[in-house]
Amino acid sequence: MLPRIDSIKQMRLKIGITQKKLASMTGVSTSMINQIESGRSQPSYETAKRIFDSLANLEGKSSSHKAGDFCSKDVVKLKPNNTLHDAIKKMHESSISQIPIFNGTELVGMISEDGIVKHLADVGESELKNAKLADTMEPVPPIVDYDTPANVLVPLIRYSKCILVSKKSKIIGIITASDTLKMME
Repeated sequence: MLPRIDSIKQMRLKIGITQKKLASMTGVSTSMINQIESGRSQPSYETAKRIFDSLANLEGKSSSHKAGDFCSKDVVKLKPNNTLHDAIKKMHESSISQIPIFNGTELVGMISEDGIVKHLADVGESELKNAKLADTMEPVPPIVDYDTPANVLVPLIRYSKCILVSKKSKIIGIITASDTLKMME
């Protein structure tokens, strides 16, 4: 007996693969996967079985990868008394779009390109250079353990600009949306 057809999308998203990837694995078109997931089409038993077999196989593989396998270990950090100008400069130098903010060893927030743009719209360019991160930072991003299964990361990164990775209560890495693409390789 197969799982319910309407669980395909949820399973696919949990594993973190695209409709295109699932389609190529099962020998059907991406359009067909889309129609099945949206309820506009009912697959044959054989097609449904191939889809669920592929998802089950991937679920087993994805759980063997951990957050620590995908995180960038070189975490750029700033302090609350740094300015937005410092953050922009660091982002350009390192080609990154978000930076965690630490007060000593304590994570207190983050700054992102999006947050800077919003702040610029609120205060104007003249205030930008001297604005302190303590006054403009965003909330602390999610923190996961080094051994967190990779399939948990994809849904989490959709709602956060980054995820920090800790090992023995110490931040040792950062995962961004682009890092989650490594899981697809």
